[in-house]
Amino acid sequence: MTEATNPLLSPSTLPYGLPDYAAIRPEHYLPAFHAAFEEHLREVRAITVVRSMPTFENTLVALERSGSMLERVAEAFYTVASADATAEIQAIDEELAPLMSAHQDAIRLDSQLYWRVSQVHSRLDELDLGAEERYLVQRHFREMTHAGAALDDAAKVRLTELNQRLSTLSTAFEKNLLNDTNELAVLFDDAAELDGLTSGELSATARAAADRGETGKHLVGLTLFSGHPYLASLTVRESRRRIMAASLSRGSRGNQNDNGAVLTEIVTLRAERAALLGYPSHAAYITADETAKTPDAVERMLRELAAPAARNAERERAALQEIIDATEAEPFPLEAHDWAFYTEKVRQARYDIDTAALRPWFEAERVLHDGVFFAASRLYGVTFTERTDLVAYHPGARVFEVHDADGSPVGLYVLDLYTRDSKRGGAWMNPIVSQSALRGTLPVVVNNLNVAQPGDGEPTLLTLDEVTTLFHEFGHALHGLFARVTYPHFAGTNVFRDFVEFPSQVNEMWILWSEVLDNYARHVETGEPLDAAIVQRLRDTEAFDQGHATSEYLAASWLDQAWHLLGAGDEPGDVAAFEKTALADIGLLNPVVPTRYSSTYFAHVFSGGYSAGYYSYIWSEVLDADTVEWFRENGGLTRENGDRFRRLLLGVGGSKDPLEAYRDFRGRDAEIAPLLKRRGLDA
Repeated sequence: MTEATNPLLSPSTLPYGLPDYAAIRPEHYLPAFHAAFEEHLREVRAITVVRSMPTFENTLVALERSGSMLERVAEAFYTVASADATAEIQAIDEELAPLMSAHQDAIRLDSQLYWRVSQVHSRLDELDLGAEERYLVQRHFREMTHAGAALDDAAKVRLTELNQRLSTLSTAFEKNLLNDTNELAVLFDDAAELDGLTSGELSATARAAADRGETGKHLVGLTLFSGHPYLASLTVRESRRRIMAASLSRGSRGNQNDNGAVLTEIVTLRAERAALLGYPSHAAYITADETAKTPDAVERMLRELAAPAARNAERERAALQEIIDATEAEPFPLEAHDWAFYTEKVRQARYDIDTAALRPWFEAERVLHDGVFFAASRLYGVTFTERTDLVAYHPGARVFEVHDADGSPVGLYVLDLYTRDSKRGGAWMNPIVSQSALRGTLPVVVNNLNVAQPGDGEPTLLTLDEVTTLFHEFGHALHGLFARVTYPHFAGTNVFRDFVEFPSQVNEMWILWSEVLDNYARHVETGEPLDAAIVQRLRDTEAFDQGHATSEYLAASWLDQAWHLLGAGDEPGDVAAFEKTALADIGLLNPVVPTRYSSTYFAHVFSGGYSAGYYSYIWSEVLDADTVEWFRENGGLTRENGDRFRRLLLGVGGSKDPLEAYRDFRGRDAEIAPLLKRRGLDA
């Protein structure tokens, strides 16, 4: 293919370099990747054949300039591969996985390139470099060393084999999970089986069934995590049981989508790779280049939190059992599929709050414009204008142009709200174009959620959890939009994994902030604001059910660690038995409180970028809770506060050690007390 016939072979002429998705077809991707691989290798060879001594300019700057075509093609493709993975796109992804892995190794394991970077690094104190340039040298040297560039040739051959096989396995894990999630969606013949759902929710399940050719029935699709939001409302216990059972069985049914063998091979090969690189485990390898530094530090934190979380969960279980014993004609022991339903009853009895009844106050368009965008405008002075003339990768994805208070362009924000069979589960942010002053690019970022789409003409009413998810993911988007760096290596959210969740968690604070909530929480039909007494009761429930929430999260975090603490030669054994032993070890083996993600559908760690790093959410939450205290102490939602947070944290991207950036902002290291108070673990 030529540039004239393949729109991926040349930079997009659309605003902000948005890929021309209207012209891109699936058959364009692989040829574009092959061309980009070749171009990138030529660019790196041009660096390594330079006869003059390595300098910052002829080595590091040249390296940062290289690979622009590959980055352009990859960001365009992987956006589609996660959000609209048709069978054709899945096939491309499978073929591409080992090719991409091999190419990455060809660059980061290049001995001549590593020598040049090492030479510059060895003379770092002699060079007159700015802070970002100095950190760039340090990071390239550290990352290439960490990747195995100092290994001998035989070890590099084996390392490349391992990386390619792991990339193939991770792609297979994600494909199996997507297929099994779709196959296990629960079909109900009669709407009566879904008693308790709102008319909008029933409309969404009817639409989902009709899309599968089951007109007149109702289909409940599965979420990425264990359980389902509908479990809080469904009055028919058998319906709750069916949904939870389907959710927990994903990837473990002994069929072609079974992920058991896939994940055990993944952990075995990761352990072998870690040993090859000089580490006792994959967890040790990963944390060595994160803020945590060691698995021991992670384990200490998880164990410190697990015991009080489990105690709180047991108190919560007892309270739920009392409700069952007092209200059910034939009482029964509480099970996992009952937890959310009776939690809502306790919430109503204790705080007089029915979260399901709040949905009319959380209409999606209003939450977006008058909540999410409004808070960002007040804090940072930015404005959002929908660009209906710009086409994203799917008709359901909407494009917004972002401007600063002075009218200067910030970038594009893409929102893809609704679930579909071709979209992987969960919610995330990723760049479609990354910012770099060196390359002259501004950011294009996308947020993906999985909200059920109601029937035509009906409003989309969000749950409070979905409102939280939207604010959370938009925090990632702000990080990607606001980072202003010279070098693409530091663009947007390219920070340590156990720091990346911090800005997104901070953005959740505005959900119940009076000025923001009063602006967006208006009844969809009457326009009435949410009653102030209800708002106060919502605030009073901040630590409610946190024993359950913290336990299920910590259980998943510990499973991730346990799998990745295995050393080379250790046999993982049966997946279910391994999980049981690991959870018992940390005191979180509780069938009534299942882990947030069981291993066979734990996409974060087996097909995403969180392997041995799922702990990062709670690790980052220490910084988040401490930051929320700072905002409260300093006047809250003000431009002065927003500008400080933007300048010292969001704006630096990955161009500075994240904990150093935090100290710049806060004036000290984070303290854990606000987190313990938030989660009710300080008693």
